[in-house]
Amino acid sequence: MVARISLAGNPNTGKTTLFNRLTGSNARVGNYPGVTVERAVGTCTLPLGPVEVIDIPGAYSLAARSAEEQIAVRALFGLDGEARASVVVVVVDSTQLVRDLYFAAQVIEAGMPVVLALNFIDEARAQGRAPDAARVGAALGVPAVALSAATGEGMEALRDAIDDALRGAGAQRTPGWQYPPASEEDILRVAALVETGSRPEARALALWALLSVDEDDELVDVPPAVRDCVRAARAAAVAAGRDLDAEIIGARYLWLDGLALQEPASEHARVPTRTERLDRWLLHPFWGTIGFFVAMTVLFQGLFTWSDPLVGGIEAAFGWLGDLTRSALGPGLLTDFVVDGLLNGMGSVLVFLPQILLLFLLLGFLEDSGYMARVAFLVDRGMKAVGLHGRAFVPMLSGYACAVPAIMATRTLERRRDRLLTMMVVPLMSCSARLPVYSLVIAAYFDPEQRLLGVIPVQGAVLVGMYVFSTLTALVAAGVLGRTVLKGPKVPLLLELPPYRLPRASSVFRAMVLRARMFVTEAGTVILGCTVVLWALLSFPRDVPLARDYDAARAGIVASAGTSESTAVALAEIDAAEQSDRLAASYGGRLGKAIEPVIAPLGFDWKIGVGLVGAFAAREVFVSTMGVVYGIGADADAQSLPLRARIRDGGPGGQPTRPLVGVSLMVFFALSAQCMSTLAVV
Repeated sequence: MVARISLAGNPNTGKTTLFNRLTGSNARVGNYPGVTVERAVGTCTLPLGPVEVIDIPGAYSLAARSAEEQIAVRALFGLDGEARASVVVVVVDSTQLVRDLYFAAQVIEAGMPVVLALNFIDEARAQGRAPDAARVGAALGVPAVALSAATGEGMEALRDAIDDALRGAGAQRTPGWQYPPASEEDILRVAALVETGSRPEARALALWALLSVDEDDELVDVPPAVRDCVRAARAAAVAAGRDLDAEIIGARYLWLDGLALQEPASEHARVPTRTERLDRWLLHPFWGTIGFFVAMTVLFQGLFTWSDPLVGGIEAAFGWLGDLTRSALGPGLLTDFVVDGLLNGMGSVLVFLPQILLLFLLLGFLEDSGYMARVAFLVDRGMKAVGLHGRAFVPMLSGYACAVPAIMATRTLERRRDRLLTMMVVPLMSCSARLPVYSLVIAAYFDPEQRLLGVIPVQGAVLVGMYVFSTLTALVAAGVLGRTVLKGPKVPLLLELPPYRLPRASSVFRAMVLRARMFVTEAGTVILGCTVVLWALLSFPRDVPLARDYDAARAGIVASAGTSESTAVALAEIDAAEQSDRLAASYGGRLGKAIEPVIAPLGFDWKIGVGLVGAFAAREVFVSTMGVVYGIGADADAQSLPLRARIRDGGPGGQPTRPLVGVSLMVFFALSAQCMSTLAVV
């Protein structure tokens, strides 16, 4: 059986960088059992042999009020359905030693084999505050190694220390703090109710329960007897004028402070650091807001435009591959299935990769640099008004580019309730795929010469209005859902502002690739299946009665006009008319006609109904589907003048359309038309 080591520690201590150093490319991303929280798992080679490495979510202590915070505790104690780690490597920020050792001491107190990794030793050395690893290890009774995961300094010593710990070399002792007698009695009562195999572990879980369980927590699988005992202990403490939290936490910090393991900052170090100088501007009420808008504009513009060449390249590549396949296989059902079903399905998955890769690349650099924490701080007050906190802002903003990577970005939120609430409202933001629909509808339904107040073009005002409408709708929806269906206790944003650091390109790229691979393997399979189903709806039945004999019409055109340019145009019109006729008779067309009574109050007819069915594949497919329905052809785009004219006139035998129908259609797309890729990734 392969040994397992867990990487644990406070947030922003460099755990991910250390994980990447230990595992190299032998890593994968998955979820913890039963929850949608990411965990990274990899393999590290030690003198003892290969071992499994798991990156535990960052935590400031073994106390938790939400189910998501509880994951770190469950993973450390092996309560998540998997084996407990053989060794826990607790990563500590050497520049913030005492604060980070609080968590490390709790893990040691639980009786777990621990190796301390004193990270950022190069920064602590530059500040004149580098701790002595041997002294720290001796004080806590565990091996300690000074290292810099960013530069690789000390990595061999860490591997050797982990190897020795796995072999059982050396003894480990429990930290020497003492709790007040009344607190000790509470601990013993709760520990007696905890079902576990060791006394230190029972004490650790009892301490966790005493500091975590209360009336508003979101914890799961806590035995009722333990809950009752904790409530009784807290009530008795309040009645006696005691602060149970302060007694337990204070005893720990009193002991840690007494060790005096880190020298106070020298006079040289008291000169304002680079982080302090930057924060004077980046956290300033005015200049910080300006900097924030600049950073978000770059992020947003990058997702919107920088990925376009790659998206276009993927679309062109699959178009070329489809043409090549058609010429190789010849006409027939198999060819249509391979090209329109499988190849288009794979294309609809991979076309999202440029935006997903770019989003996680930019987010990775912002996160590793330390600026993302500042963004959350700046927007937290405004987001709190709708039941969210600052970390939800970036996923909502990136929803303007594409909902798929935006929903994936909600994984950075700690609480399940916050992730659910954010991903429920992200699809309401007007993504770039809605823009072709808005452009077509506005051009078809609104007079380009009309002006508001004699100055503002109506078409431009309507487009801006749709983006404002979608944004306000998303915020209102977040406020309503956060107070009803997804109501939960208000948890303040506890945020550490880490020092600014130069991002490690290797770590950012590795995380980006792992998340992209996760999208392709998880959501991609669902998208591909939906694409094939949609192709079948729009392609079957094959033999249907048509309105005219199109083969005879083509033969007549060729016989009368030969092979001139006008003949090619006439034949293309015949092909488009036949395609429209067949689409109307397909199962998808019949579905559009079947739902016509339902959508008629919105001002829609069966043609728009067919377009809505096609838009389920991707919102922009509405444009090409309408091109087929109106006999223009599947290559029609939002700038197609004939398509605009046909829609404006209502199509053959139709009545001229009204601007109100256009507004209704755009509002429907803003609120209701969610593509299958969005649903799959949710």
